[in-house]
Amino acid sequence: MVPMIRETIVTTADAAGKVHIAPIGIIAEAEDWIIAPFRPSTTLDNLRAVPFAVANYTDDVRVFAGCLTGRHDWPTTDAQAIPVPRLAATLAHAELAVETVAEDAQRPRFRCRVVHRAAHAPFEGFNRAKAAVVEAAILVSRLGMLPREKIEQEIAYLQIAIAKTAGPAEQEAWSWLTEKIDAYYG
Repeated sequence: MVPMIRETIVTTADAAGKVHIAPIGIIAEAEDWIIAPFRPSTTLDNLRAVPFAVANYTDDVRVFAGCLTGRHDWPTTDAQAIPVPRLAATLAHAELAVETVAEDAQRPRFRCRVVHRAAHAPFEGFNRAKAAVVEAAILVSRLGMLPREKIEQEIAYLQIAIAKTAGPAEQEAWSWLTEKIDAYYG
C-alpha cells in the first residue's frame, strides 16, 4: 500500500533557535507523521539538534514556491506546546515531537507524534492553480534528479491550470518557479 503524503510547510529550529522553513511531504503512518528529509539538509540537521517540528497547513502556495526560490522570510509565531515556531499565516498546524529515528543513507525517517493541533482560518476550497504550483515546486526541488524533458513536459501541462484558474498569488508563485527553472537550464 502506498502511504498518504500531505504536502506541508515544515518549520524546524536549530540549537540556537534559528528557524528553518521548508516544503516537505510528510508521510501518514497510523496516528503519526513521518518526516524524511534528504541528506544533506537543514531540516535533517535541525531535527537532530531539536527533535520537534511544526507541520503548517497553508493554502498560500507562495510559501512553497518561495522556499524553493530563495524567499525564506515568512513570519512565524510561537507554537503552543513545543520550542519550534509555526508560520503566522497558516490555516492550521500540528506540533510534532520526534519519537524515533530510522536511519537511512539517503533519507532518515523521523517518526513524530502530534502533541498539539490548532486551526486558525477556514479552508475556502480547492483551486487547480494552487495544486499546479505545489506540483511545480516539487519538480523544482528535483531539477538535479529528473530529466529536463520530463520537467518541461510537466510544466507545460501544469501551465494549463495556471492559465485557467490562477489568482495573483498563484501567478506570482508560478513566476518564481518558472524563473528558477529557466535559470537552471539557462
